[in-house]
Amino acid sequence: MPTSRSPLPTDGRPVLTVSDLNREVKQLLEGSVPLLWVSGEISNFAAPSSGHWYFTLKDARAQVRCAMFRGRNQMVRFRPANGREVLARARVSLYEGRGEFQLIIEHLEEAGFGALMRQLEELKAKLQAEGLFDLARKKPLPYLPATIGIITSPTGAAVRDMIQVLGRRYPAAKIELIPVQVQGQGSAQQIARAIELAGRLQRHDLLIVGRGGGSLEDLWSFNEEIVARALAACPIPTISAVGHETDTTIADLVADVRAPTPSAAAEIASANAAALSEEIDGIRWRLTRTMELQLRHLRQQVQLVSNRLRHPREQLQNRAQQLDHLEMRLRAAIRLRTSGNAQRLAQLERALAQVHPRHRIERAQVQLKQHTQRLRKSALALLQHKQEQIAHTGQLLHSVSPLAILERGYAIVRDDHNQVLRRAQDTYSGQRIHAKLAEGEITAVVE
Repeated sequence: MPTSRSPLPTDGRPVLTVSDLNREVKQLLEGSVPLLWVSGEISNFAAPSSGHWYFTLKDARAQVRCAMFRGRNQMVRFRPANGREVLARARVSLYEGRGEFQLIIEHLEEAGFGALMRQLEELKAKLQAEGLFDLARKKPLPYLPATIGIITSPTGAAVRDMIQVLGRRYPAAKIELIPVQVQGQGSAQQIARAIELAGRLQRHDLLIVGRGGGSLEDLWSFNEEIVARALAACPIPTISAVGHETDTTIADLVADVRAPTPSAAAEIASANAAALSEEIDGIRWRLTRTMELQLRHLRQQVQLVSNRLRHPREQLQNRAQQLDHLEMRLRAAIRLRTSGNAQRLAQLERALAQVHPRHRIERAQVQLKQHTQRLRKSALALLQHKQEQIAHTGQLLHSVSPLAILERGYAIVRDDHNQVLRRAQDTYSGQRIHAKLAEGEITAVVE
């Protein structure tokens, strides 16, 4: 691009104006330096009404001014602030008006955010390929869970919200808190161990696993593979309740049901109980309303008949008696209906108690005791059989032993060299021989 130059001085040297110089340097920078990534800490952040962002990126030894225009910063997923570490994709430029070197930011993300997102997407793809997100493997939630386990931090607002909602909507449920650390080093291992322990003990009909809201780093424990696999292997139905509605973790994708918030998880867990309670309340209200309408109608009829008659004392008394009788019948019917509903609720509670894991544990203990007794009897019988086999084998060995032959009157004869003598021809007169008997040994001389 041609530049305008000031008139030549008297000595013939070309001279650039400041504007020309800044323009040429800007073109040189933008044309020779490609897009690059820069990391640093934000300072002097400003966001004027134009919608553009201006700030400084710095480290311990240097700083550079930056500008990010509105069309680009609208795609940033966080609000920059002074002191925040960021990673910027930028092109090198020069602000001509002040001759200041600057970066034009094209993309901005929190430091470490990109790596975390790439790690998250890779793990998502891996677990999805293994089928951990498939709807077919998800377990249905129990209709009326008797015992609900909550795996979360014991000190956060999330646990208080869940306990409050469950207490209000489903007071009959037993709630057990399984305290864990929900962020920081070792938190994912604690969460996974709590899920695995609950699955082994089988004390709960339903598990809620979650925490309150936070940044991606705060929620990262619920994106760990160890937590995802623990949820997938858990035999107990699970509800994931991590963060706010806009937060989605891998635990949400693996759990049987995903709740947008911890409070919503408690509402899901108590949905059937609340609906049953509302149904009973509705029946009670309709019965009461029907009784009131019928009584009002009967009173109107009595009043109408009363107005038509002139001192029909006896008939009025009969009508009044009939009205009282009908009222008593209506009240009795209401009590009967209400009692029936109460009995139905009691039956449901008894049915729920019958399927409690405690009964299965008791039956398993009885079976274990029976198997132990049978095993002890079998072991004793096997031991006795082996002892009899050993005794029989001992008798067989004794029957073929040389000592048994000696007990029948035979002897083993040896010379002084301990050689066994089998024939009389092998001896000579005056030779000393030794005879081994069943009991003891004798020495003799051949004559």
